[in-house]
Amino acid sequence: MDAVEQAQSGHPGTPMALAPATFVLWDRFLRFDPASPDWPDRDRFVLSCGHASMLLYGMLHLSGYDVSLEDLRRFRQWSSNTPGHPERGHTPGVETTTGPLGQGVGNAVGMAIAARALAERFNRPGFPVVGHRTWAMVSDGDLMEGVASEAASLAGHLRLGGLTLIYDDNHITIDGDTTLSFSEDVVKRFKSYGWDVRRVADGNDLEAIAKALRAARKGTEGPTLVILRTRIGDPAPTKGNTAAAHGAPLGKDEVARTKAILGWPVEPFHVAPEAGVWREQCLARGRKAHRSWDRMMTRYRATHPELAAEFEQWVSGRLPAAWEEKLPVFTPADGQLATRQASAKTLNALAPVLPNLMGGSADLAESTGAEIKGGGSFSATAVGRNLHWGVREHGMAACLNGMAAHGGIRPFGSTFLIFTDYCKPSIRLSALMRLPVIYIGTHDSIGLGEDGPTHQPIEQLAMLRSTPNVHVIRPADAAETVEAWRSAILRADGPTVLALSRQKLPILDRTKLAPAAGASRGGYVLLDAPDQKPTAVVIATGAEVHVALKAVESLQAEGIGVRLVSLPSWEIFAAQPRSYQDAVLPPEVKARVSVEAATTFGWQRWVGDAGVMIGIDRFGASAPAERLFSEFGFTAEKVSAAVKRAVGR
Repeated sequence: MDAVEQAQSGHPGTPMALAPATFVLWDRFLRFDPASPDWPDRDRFVLSCGHASMLLYGMLHLSGYDVSLEDLRRFRQWSSNTPGHPERGHTPGVETTTGPLGQGVGNAVGMAIAARALAERFNRPGFPVVGHRTWAMVSDGDLMEGVASEAASLAGHLRLGGLTLIYDDNHITIDGDTTLSFSEDVVKRFKSYGWDVRRVADGNDLEAIAKALRAARKGTEGPTLVILRTRIGDPAPTKGNTAAAHGAPLGKDEVARTKAILGWPVEPFHVAPEAGVWREQCLARGRKAHRSWDRMMTRYRATHPELAAEFEQWVSGRLPAAWEEKLPVFTPADGQLATRQASAKTLNALAPVLPNLMGGSADLAESTGAEIKGGGSFSATAVGRNLHWGVREHGMAACLNGMAAHGGIRPFGSTFLIFTDYCKPSIRLSALMRLPVIYIGTHDSIGLGEDGPTHQPIEQLAMLRSTPNVHVIRPADAAETVEAWRSAILRADGPTVLALSRQKLPILDRTKLAPAAGASRGGYVLLDAPDQKPTAVVIATGAEVHVALKAVESLQAEGIGVRLVSLPSWEIFAAQPRSYQDAVLPPEVKARVSVEAATTFGWQRWVGDAGVMIGIDRFGASAPAERLFSEFGFTAEKVSAAVKRAVGR
């Protein structure tokens, strides 16, 4: 109440209602070490209803994490350690960034998947190296969001026994009572998913809460939902149990009256002396559990040295030595390959040397090539490396974030590039949390052909490129696809989207053109003008590089000094030193033409005001790819004509 009142901003009601249950969880069940927030075998706690952030910050402070009372006083302020919604990597003890409702449910499912995968790989009799659970607090709003339904359905199907959701059933949303929009039977819904469901009739009944959580912890046959009936803002006398307690300060008078009901001092931010005793208990309990695990790990290293070394490597995020030696080499002798096919070959070349690489597709593995051959399927009864997400793109992306946030696993997911629209909220959070998730988006343009405009991405590249900290890589051929995978694997501070072709493409002859290694810098000179003195520059990505190459070769034969630049990743190129950027795209050369079968939005950045952009600023059509490229102007003739206009010929 005090933090929200001081900030004059925030959500007091849910933290107040969930304080008893959260205290029971942290006091009796949650396995954590406040002095070591990154201890690998800690339980994961997810506050999916991230608007209730003061609940988490209060618990972190009281239990001994490096979150001070001054941090609580500075709730929601500039450079504060306690932002409006929990942010991973910003506040010690925050496992994942939440706020967009439903995301935390998917994150929790992903964490439970990662924990099971690691346990299967590393646990041995007498050595429960991975023995933790995932707990998540969720709200009415979380369960209304479609992403939560997708993730919960999958969790039940996979029988993730290490997962418990605690559902704050307070019947209130911003607009009022949930009966305005939400009348389903949540018990039947989750039971139909395959969950164990338990009810607690009173959110203040500590023993009933403990009984339900104890049963959840014992459950191994599947995930558990604990439905906790609460009163939002409890025990606020006027605004409690109303929407007024949800997202605004209660007001000084209401705070004072509530404190009187609790028998609590009126002074703001009062912390009772008993809380200091409990903090020491939490620190001692965490220290004891952590040391016990460390002693076990010492024995584990002696008994299973290779497994122990591998576990520590996985958890640290370090890559194995010489992994890049496994990357395939493609030449024109390999024939034509769609970049999705080259991606599949690269993935499977890397899989043996990167055994923690794990993922799958949203029911499209045959089309996207995102399957580890011989890796087995992750199911209710087996732990393989291939996850079958079903037609659940958003749930997939949210789970991938949870897997990456958990640590130890390098996750990837795939779908058609058009359906990154369904993944976008989670991709944004990957970027915000700086998680190294790999998204494989195939069928990357009108080149997919007959499926037509519903499946042909036009604006998706621009959407993804506009998202901070997302690396989008659209390779031109199989060799650039290998470099795209290299960049994605090396990246540790954010997500990478690989935009790959459906149609087969020639493998560029690197004996006549620049090496594909240039793609690692985001953009490079693929074919230079004679004497390296261009009068015009053509810039292209993906399949359109081949169209541009034909045009440039024709123009050079006519005596026009044209340079061809392959620009597979705007973001990586923009991060290069300015000297390199200028060497590739000389500022003095104003005659520039971009070629990409997607919206021209954003291309002005690279071609300048005097440049020409060849793109598609309308939806596509249903026809064979060759016809579409011709109809929409992606031909060598059209590119040549554009260059001539740009140079005044």
